[in-house]
Amino acid sequence: MGPRSLTFSVLVILIAATTLANGYSPPPPTTAYPAVKTVEAAVEGMVYCQSCDTSGSWSLAGAEAIAGAKISIICKNHKQRVSFYKVFQTNSYGYFYGELKGFKLTPHFLDHPLHSCRAKLVSSPREDCNLFSNINNALDGAPLRYDEKRIKWTNYEAVVYAAGPLAFRPDHCPATAPPTY
Repeated sequence: MGPRSLTFSVLVILIAATTLANGYSPPPPTTAYPAVKTVEAAVEGMVYCQSCDTSGSWSLAGAEAIAGAKISIICKNHKQRVSFYKVFQTNSYGYFYGELKGFKLTPHFLDHPLHSCRAKLVSSPREDCNLFSNINNALDGAPLRYDEKRIKWTNYEAVVYAAGPLAFRPDHCPATAPPTY
C-alpha cells in the first residue's frame, strides 16, 4: 500500500468517525413493499319466522324476518371432525354476515367452506316462533353456495358465501276448520 492510498484510507476513516460522532444516521431504506392483502371467507343469509299458513312446507310466503336470531356455522375437515365453529346473530332486518376468521384453507378439497361448512339454527328470541324448521335442510345444516360475491377494500377481500334462507316456525298455530263440502 502506497503513501497516497494510506492517506486516503485515513481520511475516509476520519470523515466516517466525525460524521458518526455528530449523530448522523443513514436514511431508512426507500423500498416500500405493498401491504399484504387479507382474503377472508364470510357467510351471509336471512332468518325468518315461517307463517302458520305454510308451516310444514319449505315456503316462506308470509314469513317475517327475525331480529336477534342466532345461527351457527360449523365446518368439518375431511375426517368429519369439527374444524371451525362460530355463532352469528341477525340484525334488525333478520340478516346475518359473519367472517370465518380462523378457518384454515388447506389443499384438501373438503377443507373448503363451500364443501365443509353448514349453517344451522341456534336460537330465536321470539317465544312465539322458536321451533326449528327444515327449510333448506337446516336441521342437518344448510349447505353454503357461492354466488360469485366478493367484498373488496384496499387491504381486505372477502369471498362471501350464502346460506339459507333459514326459518323458525311457530310453536302453536291456530287450528283450522276442516273444509266443508
